[in-house]
Amino acid sequence: MTDGSIGSKRRNRRRASQDAPAKTVGRTVDYHNLRSPFPTMDVFSPDQAASMHETALTILEDLGTRVLLPEAREIFTKAGATLRGDDTIHIGRDMVNAALSSAPKSILCKGGIPTKDFVLEQGRLVFQAGAGAPHATDLDRGRRPGSARDYIEYLQLTQHFDVFQMISPQVEPQDVATHLRHYFTTEAQLIWSNKFPFTFSRGTPQVMDCFEMIRDYRGLSDADFASAPQTYTIINTNSPRTLDIPMAQGLIDFARFGQLSIVTPFTLMGAMAPITVAGAITLSHAEALAAITLTQLVNPGAPVAYGTFTSNVDMKSGAPAFGTPAHFQASLAAGQMARLIGLPWRSAAGSASNSNDVQAANENQMGLWGCLMAGATVVIHAAGWLEGGLTVSYEKLVTDVEVLNMVAELCAGASADPADIGYATAIAEVEPQGHFFATSQTMERYATAFYDPIVHDYANFGTWTERGATDANNRATDVWKDIVARKDQPGLKSDSLGQLKDFIARRTAEGGAPPES
Repeated sequence: MTDGSIGSKRRNRRRASQDAPAKTVGRTVDYHNLRSPFPTMDVFSPDQAASMHETALTILEDLGTRVLLPEAREIFTKAGATLRGDDTIHIGRDMVNAALSSAPKSILCKGGIPTKDFVLEQGRLVFQAGAGAPHATDLDRGRRPGSARDYIEYLQLTQHFDVFQMISPQVEPQDVATHLRHYFTTEAQLIWSNKFPFTFSRGTPQVMDCFEMIRDYRGLSDADFASAPQTYTIINTNSPRTLDIPMAQGLIDFARFGQLSIVTPFTLMGAMAPITVAGAITLSHAEALAAITLTQLVNPGAPVAYGTFTSNVDMKSGAPAFGTPAHFQASLAAGQMARLIGLPWRSAAGSASNSNDVQAANENQMGLWGCLMAGATVVIHAAGWLEGGLTVSYEKLVTDVEVLNMVAELCAGASADPADIGYATAIAEVEPQGHFFATSQTMERYATAFYDPIVHDYANFGTWTERGATDANNRATDVWKDIVARKDQPGLKSDSLGQLKDFIARRTAEGGAPPES
């Protein structure tokens, strides 16, 4: 590798099978490349939204943001930002506007095979499963610390459902040592899935390891790797107005090598942000703009997506709440900010419920529809998330996928050509008070006309009782067990696997790469 290669960057730092679309009986669907059919909804007037954007620019100019990484402060100041005190950077609006001009509005993301590539841009719709949880749960084994087994099983589930286009941060495999964990998670993603992988920003040594593994497993040159994102990370600012060391370093590393950063301040109204929707989104917007600016100073044109995850706290307990009216309104407001700057953007659903119950379903759907009405490009935590992110549930992932599949069906729209209207093949064939079960149109289309559920049961009460009166939660258990038992490895490449394992063995013998604080 050349001195500018991924491997060189890591060394320098130390010295200092394609899955098929979702199928139903007689019916094949493709949920991979979705375009949102939903008109966007505003919560504020255009003048109010513009005022929030201007206020965010004023925050960056007058109040500044703490940047804890010296390298990031140097990048800002060399470009003309002002350093006040030890670590507070004041960023002029001209610098922010220049960054927004160079940031790409459309981003091609590369899966393990070409059919898993997709584009991020406004108007597209991409779903991720619930992510970043320290625990996993299912009805058979109960709630437990996340493990390597859980990580792989969750990968199997998200790979199986075509409605997920990108691999989420998943569940934390706590039985794998932290200095080796990134080897396990990257290898697992490459073998057990062929979708767009995720890389944690836990310090340059780990990031460079992951880049090198993905590049070599896919057989890419350095130039090919950098030409389009092969992986992505999520950058959470520390609200209010702080960009910490690993997050700033992640922005720099991913921008430098042409990989995607999704910048997502995590603000809770009344805790880390003002108690109002307008105040919280204005603060979040300012933090996102600062981080986006850093990526463009490092590498103009570097792929970066806008993001927000803003909800409220329960003022009785201080605990995060999701799927609330304030969460819904915050998503709408974030959508207005995203449309002002024109970047693809990420929002989130989720649930604070402790089990896969009615509360969990209500909260997740309320949050999901906030994202859809806001015009979000990427919806993270769209399925499986419980306890405000402390747990991912196998059953909830399945029951939530049912809703996501239905949303994906809506993305296809509906046709009203003569064959669809069916004057001759349906309407004219049926006498008054007749039925349409046997018309030519019905007989031609009955196997493919409607969405066939994976877990919902449309049987009447008598039939449902005869079948054992099983509820949706227990039906979902049967679904995930069947998927996990298949042990499919669609990303497995026999010609690259040995090299991948040799790299992991060598780096493990060298001591791995501890996450940097």
